[in-house]
Amino acid sequence: MKTCNFCGNKNMQQTFSEYTYKHDDKYMIFNNVPALECEFCKEKYYEAKVLKQIEKEFFAVQNGKKVSKKISVPVEDFSDVA
Repeated sequence: MKTCNFCGNKNMQQTFSEYTYKHDDKYMIFNNVPALECEFCKEKYYEAKVLKQIEKEFFAVQNGKKVSKKISVPVEDFSDVA
């Protein structure tokens, strides 16, 4: 990819980012995911093979594979706090 689809900028850089995967109200956070990032608007682009690998790992964990770290995250509905 040479141009950002979001803002049209032509300066893209290879970077690593955090990616949150969600399926059926279950979440998994992946750190250090390779991405191409727009230097102007910071929009990130992931290769299909990377996203497929993330999906595969998510389902492996759902089926009992051990993970390196777990966190607890509080959840609120905004209408309950406003």
